[in-house]
Amino acid sequence: MSFELRIEPTGQTVEVAPDQTVLDACLRAGLWLPHACCHGLCATCKVRVLDGEVDHGEASPFALMDFEREEGQTLACCATLQSDAVIEADLDIDPDARTIPVEDFRATVRATRALTPTILGIELQLDRPIDFQAGQYINLAIPGLAARRAFSIASPPSLARDEARIALQVRRVPGGAGTGWLHDTLRPGMTLDLAGPYGRFFVRSSAARPMLFIAGGSGLASPRSMILDLLEQGDGPPITLVVGQRCREELYEHEDWIARAEADPARLRYLPVLSHEPEGSGWRGLRGWAHEAARELFGGDFRGLKAYLCGPPAMVEASVSALMQGRLFERDIHTEQFLSAADAQRVRSPLFRSV
Repeated sequence: MSFELRIEPTGQTVEVAPDQTVLDACLRAGLWLPHACCHGLCATCKVRVLDGEVDHGEASPFALMDFEREEGQTLACCATLQSDAVIEADLDIDPDARTIPVEDFRATVRATRALTPTILGIELQLDRPIDFQAGQYINLAIPGLAARRAFSIASPPSLARDEARIALQVRRVPGGAGTGWLHDTLRPGMTLDLAGPYGRFFVRSSAARPMLFIAGGSGLASPRSMILDLLEQGDGPPITLVVGQRCREELYEHEDWIARAEADPARLRYLPVLSHEPEGSGWRGLRGWAHEAARELFGGDFRGLKAYLCGPPAMVEASVSALMQGRLFERDIHTEQFLSAADAQRVRSPLFRSV
């Protein structure tokens, strides 16, 4: 037996299975609700229950306080229905967002490759094509772990559409059971289950403005998908990609990005910067931090841009601050929208609500 859920203010309805979370039911029906960590920790998916009964599940008492529960609020990522219900959600309608229902897929590992000492490239062959918007992510089931892990899709949508293939770029998290298993155990020929697409990190094409991407670590995955998709589409606003890494051995796909920029210099500008490269190593590029390199490149004035940030939290925080000081504000700054359980427990920047 399933329950009917109505979402206000749109009035849309979805069917929710007894053990299915409100968020999962909505996403699989093609209805987007705000969310981030999916672990009941960040409170991004907080909604108000106007009618009906819900079980709050494993919602953190800090993300959903007792008085909020008494007032009828709940976290959509944890809440399950106990009856037909009506909720009120803060729905952000974006003209560039596509509505793509979340689906389940079976994937076979085609290849793995060490991109750096800590980042593994994974190529997956899906059992059928997946439709997604460049910048979105999938949730991957890892053997032995109850909770799925979120990874950005690093390849363009055309590869998934035409060949049912996607690429991931996975950074080994120290002590992380999920990323550790992928780095140490995953081999070509193995099969994995995944679901997607998820997320609201995508290009706001309707703005038709020059674009600045700032990426660090394995955070290059989403910008890679987005930029390759933009280049495939042909003419459009100019793109600047600033990639910050610690040292040369961590600067992966460097030659590929040089080649892309040289092939279309009017469209793509590529700027790598290293923060901890040893002196005398032969590196002739920039040294320092990604946000500082971007500030110097644009003369400290970021007005008129659309900025997309993806990488370590410290890099995103510093980039947001630099962009705002350069007169670019929240409406034109976009960041990766999924958070791990560890990320969700970090203190967020008071400068920017989406970080």
